[in-house]
Amino acid sequence: MTRFARRSVLALASAAAFSLSLPALAQSPIVIKFSHVVAQNTPKGKAAEFFAKRAGELTKGRVKVEVYANSSLYKDKEEMEALQLGAVQMLAPSLAKFGPLGVKEFEAFDLPFIFDDYAELHKVTQGPVGKALLAKLEPKGIKGLAYWDNGFKSFSANTPLHVPADYKGKKFRIQSSKVLEEQIRALGAIPQVMAFSEVYQALQTGVVDGTENPISNFYTQKMHEVQKHLSLTNHGYLGYAVITNKKFWDGLPADIRGELEQALKEATDYANKIAQEENDSALEAVRKSGKTTVYTPTAEERLALKKVLAPVHTKMADRVGKETLQEIYKVTGFDPNKL
Repeated sequence: MTRFARRSVLALASAAAFSLSLPALAQSPIVIKFSHVVAQNTPKGKAAEFFAKRAGELTKGRVKVEVYANSSLYKDKEEMEALQLGAVQMLAPSLAKFGPLGVKEFEAFDLPFIFDDYAELHKVTQGPVGKALLAKLEPKGIKGLAYWDNGFKSFSANTPLHVPADYKGKKFRIQSSKVLEEQIRALGAIPQVMAFSEVYQALQTGVVDGTENPISNFYTQKMHEVQKHLSLTNHGYLGYAVITNKKFWDGLPADIRGELEQALKEATDYANKIAQEENDSALEAVRKSGKTTVYTPTAEERLALKKVLAPVHTKMADRVGKETLQEIYKVTGFDPNKL
């Protein structure tokens, strides 16, 4: 974050803290600023709006959730600090964002092919392993509330991506994650960490050759306009953790907090229900656009990709925590050594 941006965040945080302390505003709605970096018509964008609506209804107007989509308030690198400082009250960052924060165990979600489908994934996110991971955020002043799905990622580029050799030498945009860096290197490609809001222009100008995204993000960010090929690899998962400023959350009246928890539960069910639907409809829209050639890898090609990426699990085990990794393997049945 630049010095100017940090000053802006601090100023907003001070203003937010001041406004919450004024007795005169006791009868005013509690305002929750909910910032995120994707478009409104994505699974996360729709779920955030759903939560805002239900929060207002369940609290009978005592809470007003203001949703700021598409990096309109903060970019990737700014929003976490803004939350910790109290400038915003809620975020739904991708799980990769917690590694740079110091909670590296979340980077286990970035490991290639660790989940075969949503059923395996939900055994982790909706079970004891998922809860234990969210609890690790509390020393950072962050309260983890829920996991929201987006979907499984696919690779795109301006040349076909059929076999591992097709990736060599290409520059791929990734989120800030050591696991994703290692994944791209395992393919013989070059990882480029970049804010989500900057990806379209980087693809358009050739700063990067390709990227990895769930199809809903690929389509709503118009990446299909600047990527000629999309390979449906489903090699990795992209999900979000809905988080809040712990001090703010703990300071809410108990009845309001309970109503917000109910609103969030409903929003989570909604988010996870529409995730697959949104990605399916986005894929159909990409096909209809005629701008991107969509390719489905054969079973043999998918297995070849799995084998090339399996060593990433071993190399990153110490970073994400062997105990966490074993707990996930135990739930999903995945074993990278048996590929």
